[in-house]
Amino acid sequence: MKKTVIWLDNYLEEFFMVISLILMTVFMGIQVFSRYVLGSAPSWSEEITRYLFVWSGFLSVSYCTKKCISIKIEQFVSIFPRRGKALFKLVNHTFELMVFLYLIPFALKYMMSAVESGQISPACHIPMYYVQAAPLASFILVAIRIIQRWFAELKVVREKDEKGEKACRQQ
Repeated sequence: MKKTVIWLDNYLEEFFMVISLILMTVFMGIQVFSRYVLGSAPSWSEEITRYLFVWSGFLSVSYCTKKCISIKIEQFVSIFPRRGKALFKLVNHTFELMVFLYLIPFALKYMMSAVESGQISPACHIPMYYVQAAPLASFILVAIRIIQRWFAELKVVREKDEKGEKACRQQ
């Protein structure tokens, strides 16, 4: 059980993004083959690919948060000592967390509107709340990842010495 939790913590977003990329490639390959060889393309492959793309896009936000890949003012942050950088990142993570915690209820409302409307996709006839759940799942995962980063930076701020690895490696 512990190994599973550790694996999920390390590879959850990557796993789903790789699976999505593989499936998108296969489905678009089917689309192209059907269009040019068979003369008729299925509509479901394009629709499923679009939905996988939406999911992978939202999951990439969580992945970037986990890996500390974001737009930041690196020159400004680099002038601080290690603890100063960690303190700056702690403040940054606090603001990021506030933004994503603010967005979660709106993402839930967005998904619930699809549940209540009973809307289904045109080609595959799947409930649209499967697709519209992507922002909610992503924002929750991002909040979890920000909390993880927050505690890692707090640990650096509390350290007495300047040794050890950086909590968020410079890219």
